[in-house]
Amino acid sequence: QYPMRHLQRSGLCLLLAALHSLLLAAQPALPVNEPDTRRPALFTSLPDRIPVDEYVLRNLLQAAQGDQINLRLGNDAAIRFDGPVVSRYDDNTIHSVVIRPGNYNGATLTLSSSVQSNGAVRFTGRIISFNHADAYMLVNHNNQYLFQKKKFYDLINE
Repeated sequence: QYPMRHLQRSGLCLLLAALHSLLLAAQPALPVNEPDTRRPALFTSLPDRIPVDEYVLRNLLQAAQGDQINLRLGNDAAIRFDGPVVSRYDDNTIHSVVIRPGNYNGATLTLSSSVQSNGAVRFTGRIISFNHADAYMLVNHNNQYLFQKKKFYDLINE
């Protein structure tokens, strides 16, 4: 009689393990969005790198919500981003603005500054449209800020 009880317990454990594995296998798979390689590029006429003076960045962060921005970038200031400030945020160490340039349909220019622990100011930003294949990211290269052209999916994971 003892070996039979041992077999019953083993069978019950095996049955519970099988049910548990079935329940785990039944979990829904998380949806994964594949990159859309058919997106059109928005900034094809613009260079891969657009230098921007730190003075210009500081002035942009002073703009009030609703202000109309007429931003000229590049060495010859021929690159224009014109549009309203649609959002801004300020606290003691972080300042941020979002500009919607009307001359680049669907794009937004987001710019932020933060005060580091050593007192230095660091700028971050991007110009991006969620409907297009290209974007710009603000980078500091050899103490010079510039917007560096990137592919949309280099910046965004869906």
